[in-house]
Order: sequence, then structure tokens, then C-alpha cells
Amino acid sequence: MHQIERLETFKKSVTNKFNVYNSLFLNLPYQNIENVGMLIPVLSDRCQKGLRAGQHPQEILDTFFSNYADIEDERAQIDFMFRIIQYVERQVVLYDSVEDAAFPKLHEHTGSQSIKDYFQFVDKNRNWDKLAKQLSTFSARIVFTAHPTQFYTPAVLDIIDELRCLILEDRINDIDLTLQQLGLTSLINAKKPTPLDEAKNIIYILRNVYYDAVGDLYSYIKHSVPNADFENHGIMKLGFWPGGDRDGNPFVTADITTDVADELRITLMKCYYNDLKELHKKLTFKDVQEPLNKLRDNLYVAMFDADKTVQYENLIGQLETIRELLIEKYHALYLKDLDHLIDKVKIFKVHFATLDVRQDQSKHILVVESLLQHNGIIKNSLDELKQEELVDILLHKNMEADPADFSEDVVKDTLINIAQLKKIQAKNGEEGCNRYIISNSEDIFSVLFVYGLFRWCGWDTDEITFDIAPLFETMDGMKGAEATMQALFDMPEYRAHLERRNNVQTIMLGFSDGTKDGGYLKANWSILKTKETLSKVCKKNGVKAVFFDGRGGPPARGGGKTHRFYAAQTEDVANHEIQLTIQGQTITSTYGTKEQFIHNSEQLLTAGLSNNLFGKENIITKGDRRLMEELSELSFAKYDALKQHEMFIPYLENKSTLQYYTKANIGSRPGKRGNKAELKLTDLRAISFVGSWSQLKQNVPGYFGIGTAIKTLKDEGRLEEVKSLFKEVPFFNALMLNSMMSLTKCYFELTSYMKEDPEYGDFWNILHEEYELSKEMLLEISGFDILMQNEGVSRESIKIRENIVLPLLVIQQYALQKIGQGAEFKELYEKIVTRSLYGNINASRNSA
Repeated sequence: MHQIERLETFKKSVTNKFNVYNSLFLNLPYQNIENVGMLIPVLSDRCQKGLRAGQHPQEILDTFFSNYADIEDERAQIDFMFRIIQYVERQVVLYDSVEDAAFPKLHEHTGSQSIKDYFQFVDKNRNWDKLAKQLSTFSARIVFTAHPTQFYTPAVLDIIDELRCLILEDRINDIDLTLQQLGLTSLINAKKPTPLDEAKNIIYILRNVYYDAVGDLYSYIKHSVPNADFENHGIMKLGFWPGGDRDGNPFVTADITTDVADELRITLMKCYYNDLKELHKKLTFKDVQEPLNKLRDNLYVAMFDADKTVQYENLIGQLETIRELLIEKYHALYLKDLDHLIDKVKIFKVHFATLDVRQDQSKHILVVESLLQHNGIIKNSLDELKQEELVDILLHKNMEADPADFSEDVVKDTLINIAQLKKIQAKNGEEGCNRYIISNSEDIFSVLFVYGLFRWCGWDTDEITFDIAPLFETMDGMKGAEATMQALFDMPEYRAHLERRNNVQTIMLGFSDGTKDGGYLKANWSILKTKETLSKVCKKNGVKAVFFDGRGGPPARGGGKTHRFYAAQTEDVANHEIQLTIQGQTITSTYGTKEQFIHNSEQLLTAGLSNNLFGKENIITKGDRRLMEELSELSFAKYDALKQHEMFIPYLENKSTLQYYTKANIGSRPGKRGNKAELKLTDLRAISFVGSWSQLKQNVPGYFGIGTAIKTLKDEGRLEEVKSLFKEVPFFNALMLNSMMSLTKCYFELTSYMKEDPEYGDFWNILHEEYELSKEMLLEISGFDILMQNEGVSRESIKIRENIVLPLLVIQQYALQKIGQGAEFKELYEKIVTRSLYGNINASRNSA
């Protein structure tokens, strides 16, 4: 389907339908707010025209209240703004539903390659033997995180799903009723969610979407493979961070980790039980009744009692017994249905999704230091030991780590948690929890501290059934990653551990914190180079490198088009598996329905498989590498100067919504690491950092420095080199297209009033000038007339979403202005700012 046809389909299936249902929604007769819905289009129009004319948010709203809403009392104006925010939030939900409903139609003929088309292409080109071998071991793992880049409650997700189904059938009366339900349903949490709440919300999606979606995807692949018997139940795996990710989240405790592991297993037992119950209606044959009833009884008990488990071997064994009886005695009747359940059991086993544990390196330093102090090895600090002494202690010294000996919470909990991981594996199987990830890894001790802690917490050296995965996040961490890994590989003890882990080393590289540290281009180029370097060092040492990518929603947090990202990896990057985090809006949009999941998983798999088969197409020449390096350094210099600007942190603290992220009941995690009073960029979590720029509609981390870098080369008469780079190098092309998305979502008119601010005006101008320059340069090197020229549907979707939330954003800026002026109702205006975060966060769902 050509872009013009797709845009026409989008207009009919999305734009027009949304306009119809939105007009219905805006006219619903809610109690005491009859006129609000009718005034929203007027306010939206006034916001657009006013901002284009250079008016301040305060001028726009003051005029609106006087001339259109006839509200003079300030308290009444505040109430009205709260209602507008509530309406806009629900407009976003409605739009999500309309877009979800249109997804199958929009992706019928997109030109993107389905698994079936891909297999046929490979078969025709006689690469089938190579692909068949690769298919037997290739794997993609999507790992759910609790990062609050979108937070819909299960009740709202149910409404979205119901609306999607009703919209597909154009059932206008039922849509009307469901929209009334939406209007009366709270979209936010009354209190801050606990880590267990977050986990349960995502487990709800696992049960209601991913259980069937993964099973159906596997079945689809299995029956699409030509001329071969396919059996790789690990081709699509699920991972899980809520409840295990304690990096910067003191509320994730050992008890929480256990509870989440139980919740995953128990929920899976419910899924199996429901499938088996439906199958039992068909398998009415005498000899299968006993094994069926026995299995149903076992699953039923395990659904309600966390201490009662069904082991995988027992579960699959009973199903295989039933299968044999069907074939031998009952003409293999309903065998296909039974095999589908067996495949699901082989995929999910008894864990559903692998629960990862993650902690920051600084916490391990504290724990190890406390242990060595308690055992009289040091008096105060690890600095008292030479590096060789510390390595020897971690690898060979035997100690017992009793949590009761320590008073500090993080020390006690870390020791309890590492010890209890054995019990989790006993209940959920080894795959249920077998990875320990260390944030902010910068040297060998990031891995060795964890190795030592396992030894001291009751794990025999030859029975540590955990992969220890460093996460190199900062520029320094990535720069030293090769030396770090080589030093580890040179240690016989660590090599023996790797051999027990099938000689596989999982490594994470930092997208969001890397971008915060080095800027967009420098961070991403550094990550690619580090992947190539680590691939070589692993291969040289006979170790299989598996890269686990932290991909957030917006490009500034590693997001952007996932297929484009993996298809652009070079031949020098190990590509045995694809592993990535999905979070927030990515969970509910990119993989939010069965159709979306299957489509996007196909794109993920074909991108990874293509690289292994045809990876030589993605070679970056030495000349292009030198050019990338030059652009990277020029871009970093510009970004680094911005970071060092005396107004950088004050601007974020005082002119953005940064401080309000911690007040919103979106996620359980604090907005920054540690409790220091003075805000440091290194302590700031990437979510609130990137999110604050997004709320300002400035999106600085997604492009800043790129314009200056390209313009510098242009002034040297080298623009054609950059144009060639954009055209010939998929990796650079992917980065620039992602930056175009970030630029498309910018709207500096919203904050143009800041240029008159005596304190922050100059800083705002620096941001605005780089935005304009980046836009100009990217259009010039691409030859586009407009940003995202070849992505018409995504561009239109962004345009509609930005228009929906514009009144909300103007209200947000109005409230910030009032707070800055010391308004009488300061606390209420602060609540308005906090409340306005949600709609804009949710409206940004298509950033990934």
C-alpha cells in the first residue's frame, strides 16, 4: 500500500472515526460540567491561534475565561481547568481505541515483511538451510518494565479494548454507553502504586493479551516454515522487571520479589486451567478422563495456594500422556487443539516470564563493604585493599552473610534476596529467575561483587544458576567495557562460571542514561561501537555475546522504530538473540493487542534473522566511521556545553515539570537516585529527565547538537558527505529519522514567553536556536520538504495527538506561570501541573 493510500485509509479509519466519536463524547451530559465538552474545541482553537500569534499561555486563558467561558472567579477557573484536563485525558483514551481498531487495516499492505513472506523469499533464494539452522536457536526476548512512561489501570485498559471491538463493528449506541463509562471512570491512581501493584497491572496484560498472542505467534511461525519441522519454543520469550528491578527503587524488597514470582506462576496456572477446561469439553473420551481430571485438580490447587506448585516435568508429562491416548485410541481427534496447549506449556513452562533482578553497583559496594567490615577484613573502606586482594577475597574467601548482623535496610534486603532466589527457582524453574543485572557498571567489580555475594549467601560456586549481566550506561562505562570483559574472561573462576552458563555472556548498554550523559548522537554511536568491540572480545574468548537493549518509548531513551533499529545493526554486532525492554506506552501500543503483538514481533524477528543472513549489507566503511566519529564529537561538544551551562539544572527545576514527577501517582520509583538535597544530573532518573523535556515540548535529549554538528561540516563544504551518510548507512539514517520524530513533537511556541524571562531567556534561546538549526539541517541532508516525510501515518497520528493535548499543555504552562508569580491558590496550581502530566504522557504512546 503506497503512502497516499495509507494516508487515505488512515483518514477514513482513524481521523474521521475519531472526529465522529469525539463529538459524541464531548456532548455527553455529565453532572455539573455540561458546558465543558462544548468549550474544548473553542479552547483548542484559541490555543493554536494564540500561540502562533506569540501570546503567552496566561494571555490565552485569561482571554478565554473572559470572552468565551464567562468565568471571572479564579477558584471557578481552576475548577474548570481541572475538568478540561479530565476531558482531554479521556480524548486520548478514545483516540488510542480508534487507532488500535484501525491497526489491522493500516498494516494489511504496508510493504513490511511478514514471517511467511520472509520464509518464502529465503526459500526462493536458496538460503533455506542456513535459515532453518538459525531458526532452531534464534530468540527474541521482550522484557516488560514498570517504568512509568504510560500508566493505564486495568479498568481503563478494559475500556480501551471494549471500545476497540465496538469501533470495529461501528456499534454507535454501545460506543455511546462505553464513552459514558469512560467519563465516570478514574484514569489515575488514588495513591502511589506499590511495586506489586505495578507488577499486577502488567501481569494483567500478560494474562489477557500475551498468553494467547505468544502462543498464536508460535503457531503461525510453526505453520509458515516451509519444508521443515519447526520446534524452537524459545523463539519468543518474555522477561519481567517489576518486582525484581530495585535500581533506584527502595520499595522493591525481597518479599516483593517473592510475591511477584508467585503472582506470575499463579496467573499462568489460571491460563493453563482455563485452556484445559475448554479442551476438556472436546476431549470427552473415557480413557483421557483420569489424566485430564488429575491435571485440572493440580492446576486448580496451584491457582490459589502459592505453596502448592505444579512442576513443569509433571505438567508436560501428563499432557503428553493424553496426547498418546488421543493418537492411539481416538483417531487423533482435537489433536491440533491439544498440541497448541502443549506448545504454550513448552513456551511458558511454569514461570510465564523470566523475572530479572537489577541493582545499582553503588549498592553492591555498600553491601560488600559492610560484610568485609563485619568480618574484620577492613576497618572502613574498600580502598584499604589492593585490587588483587579484593579480587582474591571475592573469588576465594569463604564467609557467611547473615542478614541479622546488619542494620542498614539495603544490606539486609540484598542478602535476603540473593539467598531466596534458590526458592524462586525451585518453584518457577531455573528460567523463572536466572539473571542479575548491575546498573552503572564501570569495572570488573560490578560483576565480581555479585559473584562474591552469591557465594556468601549460600550458593555453591558450581551451582550459581544465574547470568551476571553488567549494564554499561555511562560514556566512561562503555569506554572501559572491552577491558572490563577481557579481564573477567582472563579469570579462570569466572570462565568456569561462564562454562556452566553455556558460555553465554549477557551485556546491557545504556540508552537512556547514555543519552543523558553524552547526548543523542554520541550515546548511540558509542553504543554501536561498544557492541562491535564487545562482540569481538567475546568471540575471541569463545563466548557468545547476547546484547540486551534498554529501549524506552521516545528516541531519547533508546526508542524509535524497533525494526529499523535492529535492521541497521552492522555485521560486526553479535546477533544470536534480540533482547529489549518494552515499557509504558510501548507495552500498550506497539504490543498492546494480539494483532499488534504478532505484527511487531514479526518485524523484530525478520530484522534479526536478516542481519544474520544478509548482515554484510550493513557495513560502515572506514571513511563513514571517521565521519560518524566527527559528527558525534561535534554534537557532544554542543550538548556538553549545554549540560555545563549554569542554567541547565535550574531551568529544569524551575521552568519544567521535573519536580512534579515525584508527586504524581504514576510509578513506585522515586524521581532520582539517593536523597541529596542538591539536584545533580547523575542522580536524575532518565524517565523524569526525558519526560520533563517532553512536557515542555522541547525534547532536547532527542536531537540537541545534531544541527550544530551538520552545520559545522556544511560550513567546511562537506555537506555532500553527510547526505551520502544519510543515504548509504542504515544506522545513521535510523538515528536521523528518530531525531526527526523528536523534532516533530517539539512545539516551542508553547514556551516562547520564556524568551522574555530575565533569568532564563538566554537559555531558552539556546534551545530554540538548536531546534531550528537541527530541523533545517536534517531536512537538507534528507532532501525532505517536511519532517517524517516518508512516514505519513505516524506523522498524522502525532499531529492529532499533539492537537488533542494542546489545551492541557497550555493549562500546564499557565499554572507554572501562576506558581512563579506566587499566586494565592499556589497549591491548587501545583496540583494542576501534576494532574496534567498524565494526558501528555499517554498521548506520546507512538514515540516507540
